Amino acid sequence: MVNNVQTIKIKAIARHHGLFITLTGVSALLLVAWLCSYYWQQARFPLLFLVLACLVTIFIGLLKLAEPRFSLILTTDTLTFHHRYGRWQFNWRQIRNIHPVTNTVGIAREELNYVGIKLNSIDVIAKSMTLRLANRMIHEQKPLIQYCVKHNLLTLSQGVLNFEPYTLSNGEIIKGPMAAFLHHSEVLHQALGAHIFIAANNLNSSIEDFVGLANGYLAKATKVELNQSKLFH
Repeated sequence: MVNNVQTIKIKAIARHHGLFITLTGVSALLLVAWLCSYYWQQARFPLLFLVLACLVTIFIGLLKLAEPRFSLILTTDTLTFHHRYGRWQFNWRQIRNIHPVTNTVGIAREELNYVGIKLNSIDVIAKSMTLRLANRMIHEQKPLIQYCVKHNLLTLSQGVLNFEPYTLSNGEIIKGPMAAFLHHSEVLHQALGAHIFIAANNLNSSIEDFVGLANGYLAKATKVELNQSKLFH
């Protein structure tokens, strides 16, 4: 986590050790290549397995390096999420609350390893998220939909992708991947009480720590807004 005055930048766990893993894979591949030049005839299959293992290690490392340097940036004005497929950004005044995503099953309380963000209006998603990211999030959040259907928080029909046009409160009609994501967010809000979800692997601390941090920013922004409205009245 990087703290610069009132800006906090969070590096995702998913990006950790990317360079180390890549260099380890490359070094191991060079060593295995050297062994192959001497022992290929005697140990062809074990060496082939080692080559494949090295290539997989390099691939995992490169995937980690492909992640944005910072996954989340909190400032006094905005909360921004960066993904290799795009980003979303909301002003704090557009956010109602931020909470760990949980569900009660019987007497047990299950934590779903997501942070939930409830917006004041779902409409702001259409202007605050890139199309590529909206399309990607539909697929990345399939486990959430499946969980909700399994625990009867959603019906089977609600769990099916909906590509029908979405009508915003001002009458504007949204089509394509963004419309599908808006429908997707609407049903998840009905089931879990949030429109936007941040997976735990996009954080570098516990979900509770991030929620406490983000709600601190939200509370400060709300206080500033109230003070400003008092000045104008």
